Amino acid sequence: MNTQLVIFDLDGTLLNTIADLAASANYALEKLGYPRRSETQCRAFVGNGVTKLLERALPEGAKTPENVARMRAVFQAHYDAHNADATFAYPGMADVLATLAQKGIKLAVASNKYQSATEKLVRLYFPQVEFCAVLGARENVPVKPDPQIVRDILQAAGVAKENVLYVGDSDVDMQTAQNAQVKACAVTWGFRTREQLLPYAPAAWADKATDILNAL
Repeated sequence: MNTQLVIFDLDGTLLNTIADLAASANYALEKLGYPRRSETQCRAFVGNGVTKLLERALPEGAKTPENVARMRAVFQAHYDAHNADATFAYPGMADVLATLAQKGIKLAVASNKYQSATEKLVRLYFPQVEFCAVLGARENVPVKPDPQIVRDILQAAGVAKENVLYVGDSDVDMQTAQNAQVKACAVTWGFRTREQLLPYAPAAWADKATDILNAL
């Protein structure tokens, strides 16, 4: 495989964002009068975008579109102000991105986090890295595991799917790679366990950041 482009998921792959996501979700739950969720519960809720996170966080009987919409407005205002309070880049990720760039490999981000927050966090934590595309959840574009986000990145990068490695930490990421017909590398430091990802039979595994380089 001649890898010309590596696409990274954001939450759970490049950045550990769970503490800030949980804090904003709990802030919104409390504002609406609902009980808080643990960080462990929130870890299981993430992966399909903010709307799904909030729907899952609401108690049974309260998961209405109206409640989700109200909660999302509160969540987003809080998260925009606090999404870098406790978030951090996973060890070695910045060095791996720099190494890939030095090899002439194009880099991109494909996230289900809404677009403005995706762009902000990528700029903040990887300011020296040049990405050919940074895409999050956008209006009227289906979220992962729909492959449209990968197709949009391939078009922007001018790279064929046969020359792409997709790196992610979740079942959603593995499904996205399968749906887009690109090679997947599953990382084991994120929001899902190795056991949860095994059924998807990714082409490569990464237990530490530098293992990604061996998956090219």
